[in-house]
Amino acid sequence: MEHTVATLPLSWADIHRDSRILASMLAELPPFSGIIAVTRGGMVPAAILSRELDIRLVETVCVSTYDDRAMGEPEVLKGVEGDGTGWLVVDDLVDTGATAQVLRRMLPKAHFATLYAKPKGQPLVDTFVAVFAQSTWINFPWDPPGKGS
Repeated sequence: MEHTVATLPLSWADIHRDSRILASMLAELPPFSGIIAVTRGGMVPAAILSRELDIRLVETVCVSTYDDRAMGEPEVLKGVEGDGTGWLVVDDLVDTGATAQVLRRMLPKAHFATLYAKPKGQPLVDTFVAVFAQSTWINFPWDPPGKGS
């Protein structure tokens, strides 16, 4: 039986709306000292959250993940100091959880937030706006045509 993959194209308006929803959820928590954006997908929601939560300290962490055909662990290209205490880690999506697992080991005391989650990665995120089926292919507005998560 052939497996059908649903494609979900998201607009800039969708991302802005959902980032503001995420900000309202995070505003109920104790204040964060800064935001760590997971490049590249976390940069747009992190910028919106920075504005909405009035957080001016924004850092990045860069993790290169392999596709399903490649062997090996995700590679940390740029990390951050500390254990994550007081920090909000932001990404656009948690899919299989490969990147989130690396970040959880690196920053065990950080609060992890994503706009969207899929079932395999959902347990690794503290706050998210919506869950999509694992088979859903998400096209973000910044993705080249035909590419997505």
